[in-house]
Amino acid sequence: MAEPLNVNGKRVLVVGLGKSGVASALFLQQQGAKVTVSDSKQEDQLRNEIPILLDHGITVESGGHGDRTFRQQDLIVISPGVPVDASALEPARKLGIPIIGEVELATRYLKGSLVAITGSNGKTTTTALAGDVVAAGGAKTLVGGNIGTPAITLVSESSDQSYTVLEISSFQLETIEQFHARVAVVLNVTPDHLDRHGTFQAYWEAKRRIFENQDADDFAVLNADDPEAAKMAAGLKAQLRWFSRKEEVESGAFVRGEKIFYKDARGEREIMSVRDMQLKGAHNVENVLAAVAIGSILGIAPAKIREAVSNFKAVEHRLEFVANINGVDYYNDSKATNVDATIKALESFPRGIHIILGGKDKGSDYSVLKPLLEERVKRVYTIGAAAEKIEAHIAGSAEITRAVTLDNAVRKAAETATPGDVVVGAPAGASFDQFTSYEHRGKVFKDLVQQLAKKQVVTS
Repeated sequence: MAEPLNVNGKRVLVVGLGKSGVASALFLQQQGAKVTVSDSKQEDQLRNEIPILLDHGITVESGGHGDRTFRQQDLIVISPGVPVDASALEPARKLGIPIIGEVELATRYLKGSLVAITGSNGKTTTTALAGDVVAAGGAKTLVGGNIGTPAITLVSESSDQSYTVLEISSFQLETIEQFHARVAVVLNVTPDHLDRHGTFQAYWEAKRRIFENQDADDFAVLNADDPEAAKMAAGLKAQLRWFSRKEEVESGAFVRGEKIFYKDARGEREIMSVRDMQLKGAHNVENVLAAVAIGSILGIAPAKIREAVSNFKAVEHRLEFVANINGVDYYNDSKATNVDATIKALESFPRGIHIILGGKDKGSDYSVLKPLLEERVKRVYTIGAAAEKIEAHIAGSAEITRAVTLDNAVRKAAETATPGDVVVGAPAGASFDQFTSYEHRGKVFKDLVQQLAKKQVVTS
């Protein structure tokens, strides 16, 4: 177990006022720390957060980071959006002031067992599903992390008997020290966040840190079908479990025919049929296999796992069905913030796809989309800051319309699509050029589609 922090009476700085930053500040203040928060955003951009913090006696610094602020602390807690090599942190680092992230902070206080899930794609769906599977076993189960609920807010609900299931990003793994998961999972590793990590190797190494503090009593779960994830098996101290939809594994979860099985030293057990899944796409079979492995490791009965999986529906913004309008299906996949996630969306539909691509570029190579675009896509609608780069990378693979905005893209797709087609918002880029988050982008997409649906009702 991680050693708890003693912050009573200590000066603690929280950098970044996203969800986790605000939650960390409030938690630390409750623990008796003298808390200051610092954010580069201007005061008017933080109008929702500042009053809450001031009401709790927390000092707020906005519009930049003061050098003195960073030097006069006993501990600094950074939000996931703050790079570990940010220049503002350098003076504190030279002074030897400890710098950790919100997930590491939570780890020091969380009770019970921790299940941690990371990967370039699928981690939100798998975390939510794993939470349902673990809860089906009857134990108190808490779900959070990068999925939207800061881990630090779960501390008060945790107990020695509870399970906490966390989605963990590469950003969060950069700042761990004693973070220790009983079950740690890497779903896949494909190029992402290269604008932040610099190289794919650095990104891969950040992901692998999820296993860093495990020992022989713990479990590491890896995707045997993903070469970069599989490479992480070398040198692990934890007991290794695999999952695969392509081959039978020696120990772990796999597909044989239409059935999902789990195998370990106790033998082989049939868990469920693939047909029992409500989730769409081959990538979701992998997500289910990972959840099956987690549940089986924790001793949950196959019938309970099957029930949890068969009742589970798609996570919001992840290949989420929105509506059928004039015979055209609309899917919101705003969570597809990288190229590999968009590939998985394209692989979910055989043909007749109208896809909306664009957003803030993360140093991605969009040319790898070309084979699927040629095979399955009728038209691409580009939006946002990355539109020109995307068009250059995919030229010749499909018809392209420069839509500029999501509103235009949805409208033009509705005008062009014919019955039997699908319109998918799977942008392959971050949302921060035109939206505040992928959730915001997905909500706007759904609102636009619902407006189309209302017009259909009025005119029919």
